[in-house]
Amino acid sequence: MEMLFERLARSRFRSRFRLGMKERDYLDTKGRAVIESHATDFVRQRLAPAQPKNDGRQTPMRGHPAFVAQHATATCCRSCLAKWGTGCPPGAP
Repeated sequence: MEMLFERLARSRFRSRFRLGMKERDYLDTKGRAVIESHATDFVRQRLAPAQPKNDGRQTPMRGHPAFVAQHATATCCRSCLAKWGTGCPPGAP
């Protein structure tokens, strides 16, 4: 896992993701437990299906702390999960 995070940190695209003021305020208001619950729901709805709707475009870039984190960690779509070796390849249940 450490090697994966090192690779992600070296990626210009992945390393540029930072929480903006809107996402920080939302995190401060809702708290970590709520954000983690939202993130779990997003993964279940958007990544867990074998053929997710709009794969590759289902996770917005901004608007929620979990979205920013998903892009930073390459867990935003099945294609990125497969490319970075962090999960199921496209089409797998």
